[in-house]
Amino acid sequence: MSQIPTWLADALPTRAKTLQYLETLAIGTVGGVLFLVTGLPGGLISGAMLAVAAAAMTGRQMAVPAHLTQAVLVLLGILLGSLMSRQLLQHIGAYPMTIGLLALATFCTTFGSSYYLQRRHGWDRTSAFLAASPGALSQIAVLAIEKGADMPAIAVVQTLRVIILTAALPVILVAAGLTSSSVPALTTTVASPLGLVGLIGASVAVSLVLRMAKFPASWLFGAMIGSAMLHGMGWIDGGLPPIVRSIALVGIGTLIGSRFSRMKMTTFLRHLAAGLGSFAVASAITAVFVAIVAFATQVRFSDALVAFAPGAMDAMLALALTLHIDPIFVGAHHLSRFIFVTIATPGIVHLFGRPQEDVDD
Repeated sequence: MSQIPTWLADALPTRAKTLQYLETLAIGTVGGVLFLVTGLPGGLISGAMLAVAAAAMTGRQMAVPAHLTQAVLVLLGILLGSLMSRQLLQHIGAYPMTIGLLALATFCTTFGSSYYLQRRHGWDRTSAFLAASPGALSQIAVLAIEKGADMPAIAVVQTLRVIILTAALPVILVAAGLTSSSVPALTTTVASPLGLVGLIGASVAVSLVLRMAKFPASWLFGAMIGSAMLHGMGWIDGGLPPIVRSIALVGIGTLIGSRFSRMKMTTFLRHLAAGLGSFAVASAITAVFVAIVAFATQVRFSDALVAFAPGAMDAMLALALTLHIDPIFVGAHHLSRFIFVTIATPGIVHLFGRPQEDVDD
């Protein structure tokens, strides 16, 4: 019996890792299905996220393999791209104004939340600014390591904000009558087998191009652009099967929940008050800007709320799929904030964070 080549054996996950991946996916799937059956808004995402997060906080090691993460983001991008239509672009005239307001809102929430963390919880300035910065968590983590900031505390505040928003936004919007809890129809038909091959191929190709160009969230936005081009030009009729859509939504929730896997319960509880307080400050400031957009433009309040919500870009776009929210409007704004945060945060930390010599002592 021939042995597996060394290079292939090294590439394959170990038995323990494989079981860990399967356990994570199983827990996420069960959680998503339970929430869906009970009729909770955004059930597939919220249920998977909360189930995996709860398992992680009890000590289970939750993880999703990198290739599966990329596949989930590509599927989500394809689903979003299939929604491209003239109706979804009706707010295009409001984009410059609302994106400008979003930049100002991001600046205000970052400084407001960081001020709260410094004054109320005694955080140093660098850690406070990095924890208060919405989105771009990978960039924030790199900066935290470079500046010697309190990474566990930052992770609690950042992750808690995403968890609360992903779980609470659907319930708030539906309870307030701002959107429907029924699942919107993404496409009326499923694409032909040849069309599905073309759709996936084009989406992956554009994603790889954006990845080589170091474009933010390349797998998600590359697939979205590729899918939108094919659907917008009429080259593809229909989209992914409903079961694939459900898999993508459960996958996003599972990914978010797995962020708690490296977080100890003691660390979480120690920074819980800081995370909740920081979230409350950021939410109050964001609400002011959402109200301005709702009153000053033709943008729906629900669209503005999800677009301005300081949550993870992939999670907010996934929620747009389940809550009758304009995903193009939401995507444009979350991408804009991602770029803004990526560019501005290093400068803010350099100017307003604690001096580098304080870190080195």
